[in-house]
Amino acid sequence: MRVFVYGTLKPGERNYPIYCQNKVIEEIRVYTYGELYHLNLGYPGMTIGTRQVHGYLLVFADESVLEPLDRLEDYHPLRSPQDNQYLREVLTVYSLTGELLGETWGYRMTLEKVQQFGGQLVASGWWTENPKNHQLIEQTEEFPPQDG
Repeated sequence: MRVFVYGTLKPGERNYPIYCQNKVIEEIRVYTYGELYHLNLGYPGMTIGTRQVHGYLLVFADESVLEPLDRLEDYHPLRSPQDNQYLREVLTVYSLTGELLGETWGYRMTLEKVQQFGGQLVASGWWTENPKNHQLIEQTEEFPPQDG
């Protein structure tokens, strides 16, 4: 089972140890298309769009990880989109060389939610809480940082 992550669930970010560590079989740096925003809540949201959004494709042994991830992302499949913070949707992901890797689960936010949470566009397509990673992006424009 595969999930695309672009925020606090990425390796090295705050929620990875809680929700993913010791459960991930494989981590692959990838991108999808959308619009990435930093929210005033301290984490990102991604909407539908045409820019590259960089993150990781996390491969898990089974779907048992989806329930805790859904709770973290405040998503419930029986609620209306307006009542969910994120929507779990099927996304298409690509390797950093542009090779199509197929479809995976991922979490997107509506533009209305992004606006509600004061979203600011992250033009680089790479969000991180780690100041070291911000500095690498500014200096090298390499997305994502290779040692990050």
